[in-house]
Amino acid sequence: MPPERIQSTLTDRIFPTDGAPDAEVRLRSLIQASQSVVEQLELSVVLRRIVEVAVELVGARYGALGVIAPGGGLEQFIHVGMADDLVEQIGHLPVGRGLLGALIDDPQPIRLAKLGDDGRSAGFPQGHPPMDSFLGVPVRIRGVVFGNLYLTERTSGAFSAEDQDLLGALAATAGIAIENARLFDETQRHQRWSAGTAEISAALLAERADDPLALLADRMASTAGADLVCIVVPAEAGTLQVSTARGVPADGVRGWIFPAADSVSGRVLESGQPLLATEAGDCSDAAILIGPTMVIPLRSAGRPTGVLTASREAGRPAFSSRDLEMAADFVGQAGVALELARGRSLRQRLAVLEDRSRIARDLHDRVIQRLFAAGMGLQSIAGSIEDPEQRARIFEQVDALDSAISEIRTAIFALSAQGHADHQTVRHRILDLLAELGPLFEHPPGLTFSGPIDLLTPDELADDLVAVLREGLTNVLRHARARTTSVALAVLGDTITVDITDDGIGPAGATRSSGLANLAVRAGRWHGAQSLTANDDGGSRLRWSAMFDTEPEGVAR
Repeated sequence: MPPERIQSTLTDRIFPTDGAPDAEVRLRSLIQASQSVVEQLELSVVLRRIVEVAVELVGARYGALGVIAPGGGLEQFIHVGMADDLVEQIGHLPVGRGLLGALIDDPQPIRLAKLGDDGRSAGFPQGHPPMDSFLGVPVRIRGVVFGNLYLTERTSGAFSAEDQDLLGALAATAGIAIENARLFDETQRHQRWSAGTAEISAALLAERADDPLALLADRMASTAGADLVCIVVPAEAGTLQVSTARGVPADGVRGWIFPAADSVSGRVLESGQPLLATEAGDCSDAAILIGPTMVIPLRSAGRPTGVLTASREAGRPAFSSRDLEMAADFVGQAGVALELARGRSLRQRLAVLEDRSRIARDLHDRVIQRLFAAGMGLQSIAGSIEDPEQRARIFEQVDALDSAISEIRTAIFALSAQGHADHQTVRHRILDLLAELGPLFEHPPGLTFSGPIDLLTPDELADDLVAVLREGLTNVLRHARARTTSVALAVLGDTITVDITDDGIGPAGATRSSGLANLAVRAGRWHGAQSLTANDDGGSRLRWSAMFDTEPEGVAR
């Protein structure tokens, strides 16, 4: 059929009256308007363009498109015709009452010459411009009402039946354009989620993923367009804690603890099923549900171990069920990557432990034995030398070898022994203390053990040993100005001795005695002694001792 014949047929169907020249002009306007609408692909642009061309098509002063929310009322209200300062003066936008609500409840066209004469009219807020004529038609997508087009104040009298037909035809085209824009938007979102999944998996499986949960929260915020993303994990009995937070209000909620009962997070953690939360209400985790929110369980070994919340600020578009589905897939894939990363980390730790055990065996079986044999050989040679000075020098080297063997044994213990989670040995507690204080020194203190310290030291004496070492090393840091420091613990008979030696300014530089007095009290509890003396070559030596076969006297904590 020729184009002229198509246009004539459409003209007869939409305008079955005489006056063809005017009808043809309006039909061309409709075709141009429809083309203008379907050319757009971004949903927000499409919605605004629909209102703009509708106003132009029928010669209205004001126009709007109300998008119906899933629970009723209006989710969005896109309007044209009013100046920005007037809109700000009026205040909040319509929510779907009065005539707007009537069109929502009964999606049939409404055309009024006098808007105020209709009993369904709810009136206007203060500052609203006067509006007289009114025309409203529904916009359907696949038979389902998406929203309604509202036009008011036709510039040349009341709206006509032809205006209603034109707007109805435009609404049909608008439904197609909106559906296309929705599909395009969903495709774009799916691509973003797929790219985000690939990025988070690659990042989590990288050799250095410092904080995987923080990385997950960052990627979720950028991919979902969320203003606040939190990771919530179980804390003490009956409570949950925000372990990670990303977004504008993150600092105010990070570390926050709240009751699991009556919380959306607790409900999702218990059920293991994701959900959409539109309003926080009076739930106990309302502080992290700042607006429309997706709440998704985090899984490890098939069971929920925490939840992730992704919120937008109130007033922003809500997440859809499709958003929740894609976000849950994203978190699920990230969970798999987390498990793989955790497994890789455990394998690396195991490899390190195996390597440390091998080094410890080599030190014990080879190095110490050779040093011990060398020391025995030197002692034998010294016995055959008559020169006292030369013999003394050899014995000095034997003593140096003995000190080296003691230090290597301490290193072997640190490399191979593993403390128990509930009850650490004395050596482990001391090693942990030096690991804590070591970075504060110019050179970390050296440490040697001698004798069966773990076997003979009772728990109460172990507490005092750790306290003495902490006090002594802290005094070195505060007063000694030392470059090198060493710690030696030795068990001989029924006595344990602690020596802290430094090359600082010596005991004359000590200006406070409260710490030393406390050490003396602790030594007295175990019938031991405490002294601070100057070394021959400078610096000082703190010696503290205690006896094993005595009961502690009093309590000094």
